[in-house]
Amino acid sequence: MTAPFGGHCLRGAPGPSRLCCPRGAGPGRWPGGGGRRRWPEAVAMGSEGQRGPAAARGPGQGDPRALRRDCQHRIFVNRSLALEKIKCFGFDMDYTLAVYKSPDYEELAFNLLLEHLVAIGYPPEILAYKYDPTFPTRGLVFDALYGNLLKVDSHGNLLVCAHGFRFLKGAEILHYYPNKFIQRDDMKRFHILNTLFNLTEAHLYACLVDFFTNCSRYVNCDTGYKHGNLFMSFRSMFQDVREAMDHVHLSGCLKEKTLENLEKYVVKDPRVPLLLSRMKEVGKVFLATNSDYTYTDAIMSYLFDFSQGDKADVPQRPWRSYFDLIVVDTRKPLFFAEGTVLRQVDTDTGKLRIGTYTGPLQHCAVYSGGSSDVVCDLLGVKGKDILYMGDHIFGDILKSKKRQGWRTFLVVPELARELQVWTEKSGEQCQAGDTDFAVHLDSGSSERPDISSIKRRIQKVTHEMDMCYGKMGSLFRCGSRQTLFANQLMRYADLYAASFINFLYYPFSYLFRAPPVLVRTVPLFFFLPFSIYKDTQTSWHQRDITLTVLKENCFVPVPERWGQRAVPKSLSSSWDKCKPLGRRW
Repeated sequence: MTAPFGGHCLRGAPGPSRLCCPRGAGPGRWPGGGGRRRWPEAVAMGSEGQRGPAAARGPGQGDPRALRRDCQHRIFVNRSLALEKIKCFGFDMDYTLAVYKSPDYEELAFNLLLEHLVAIGYPPEILAYKYDPTFPTRGLVFDALYGNLLKVDSHGNLLVCAHGFRFLKGAEILHYYPNKFIQRDDMKRFHILNTLFNLTEAHLYACLVDFFTNCSRYVNCDTGYKHGNLFMSFRSMFQDVREAMDHVHLSGCLKEKTLENLEKYVVKDPRVPLLLSRMKEVGKVFLATNSDYTYTDAIMSYLFDFSQGDKADVPQRPWRSYFDLIVVDTRKPLFFAEGTVLRQVDTDTGKLRIGTYTGPLQHCAVYSGGSSDVVCDLLGVKGKDILYMGDHIFGDILKSKKRQGWRTFLVVPELARELQVWTEKSGEQCQAGDTDFAVHLDSGSSERPDISSIKRRIQKVTHEMDMCYGKMGSLFRCGSRQTLFANQLMRYADLYAASFINFLYYPFSYLFRAPPVLVRTVPLFFFLPFSIYKDTQTSWHQRDITLTVLKENCFVPVPERWGQRAVPKSLSSSWDKCKPLGRRW
């Protein structure tokens, strides 16, 4: 299974450290191999040590694929990280510790936004719109000049363009963007919607554009709508929606509705207290959230309360006892810069105590404001000692990485679905372009083979695969190109997974290893129309590569160290034909 975007995920997937060798294989030996061999590079490029029945088999009985954890439990790595060097684990709350149920939570926020817009003068007909979870995705860009939702790559090249719910094609795109390119640094015009809270915002922009475009009372213009002597630009529409978002969050109405029905809107996972207990045994644990104490206390109390059900007989601990430090009202990303005044919270009343707190760290105390420097001072750790986990690629990950040097873990809930679709459909995409009829041509050839049918087949399969993710396609890619979100993820997140709970399946001595790469420019994964796995006879070694065929037409990734060497199509189903692929380097 390859990564959702270009193979970087697999290339950087975690590999076993010397402390995490599969049972039956000592350090420096390949399981079931018999001779002295270093750990194969392929293991460091994605396979993982596994505890359980598959790892307990004797030599010659295992399957190399069994060395990987289930994809839903895996943690992926962009930069090497040794867990045993981490002295402190930090958490955001919203969408990290507290996972909101989708699409119920987004529907709640969407309806509140519509009600507020109607209250400030928008037509009441917009209340007929319903939230569609299949339409928006994170990482979209809203063009405040033309009202379009854009999906772009890291350089600003357009991948998808939608005006309302209508996807623009060819000449329509060129009308707005003659070069199919945008200047991303024009922050007054282009606004990136990167957070999970932005999903409802992105869908609301599409709803408003769709309504005004199709309403006969309004005249359509390139930059907005005209009604009599009134003109409403897309920029003013953007400002209204942003103000509505601020109102919904700051007024507390979204929080109030959430607390009224926690079971409907918040995921309760009994593994959360178990993992935090284990983390606290090996290091310090802190919580830093933008939410106020009253809301934080209610959410966290719900997450850690298992007085009912299977664990009713287990003594309950206060949720604050799982943390060495708790900071609310952090105002990230300001928290990672100069910060604000650190004040202590009266946990009985929820009110802030007067004056700046200057004393030592108190057990189970709760603080408000402060900065990341204050956290380091109170906990007695340095930036590199901290692994901070959050869902906000800007507020949690980018700023903590660039300004404080913290190690970072990005929670990407969409990853579970992305991996599922990629696993099921990527083979079809590769097979559509599997051809080598032009390998005999070079720069001196005048022959121009007709590849139009191949291009149509690739476009058809690519579109079908993109639609499996949603109407806007994958969060990470569009066809073969990576999105802006994927680029930011690889650039700023050391580790990432669908949930921080995946740490439960790794020992705290684990080494997440990214392979050494001279220059990483484009995905260097190639596909063969056969499997390379068959029990333990498959030998992956740094200098010797031997392939065993298990099944035809099963597409699997080829290590990037094979470089650009062509793989003859004639190599198909037999061991004898595959044997020439073994090479010395």
